[in-house]
Amino acid sequence: MDDSLEKVAAEVKVCTKCALSRSRTNAVPGEGPANARIMFIGEGPGFHEDHQGRPFVGASGQYLEQLLSTINLRREQVYIANVVKCRPPGNRDPLPDEIVACREYLDRQLALIKPSVVVTLGRFSMERFFPGQSISRIHGKAKRVGDIFYLPLYHPAAALRRPDWRQEMEQDFRHIPELLAELDKSKISHERDAGDDDQFHQLSLF
Repeated sequence: MDDSLEKVAAEVKVCTKCALSRSRTNAVPGEGPANARIMFIGEGPGFHEDHQGRPFVGASGQYLEQLLSTINLRREQVYIANVVKCRPPGNRDPLPDEIVACREYLDRQLALIKPSVVVTLGRFSMERFFPGQSISRIHGKAKRVGDIFYLPLYHPAAALRRPDWRQEMEQDFRHIPELLAELDKSKISHERDAGDDDQFHQLSLF
């Protein structure tokens, strides 16, 4: 069966798989080019996202755009999505059953976009790819699985609340072009030895 980002978005907008569908104003499927090399995955929509139906349009989105500018990228060049596609009431943490209900949509987006680098923003999206890990311990450390790098970062909202984290956030963000350059240089094969899959790859800042 043919699939597309537009089909996923259409299904998300009418989804009733979990209770979040009853309190949302708009579902927020995600946005960006289908051939994006970088995919950002956050936690869930907030107030502004719920009203506009777009991801990262509030203060966190403005900060994300600032971070992108530091590595000479624009929002329009990356794909932005969330672990859950509807706003949890009061911006509470998404519940396990809500994350499970949305997992199929995120899996399909990943399969369609085939990004080179997946950047997780915050602990809930980190848990999707780094189960059982602590974000304070592994932020900024990339893991390669096949021909994709996964890079866990703090959520922009957390960095805004904790100014002392902003320098770390900005340093971690600089790893993104390093990862792309490494992929381009090595021409990573789609077939990797299973033993390499779970190795953390600590990038140098120098």
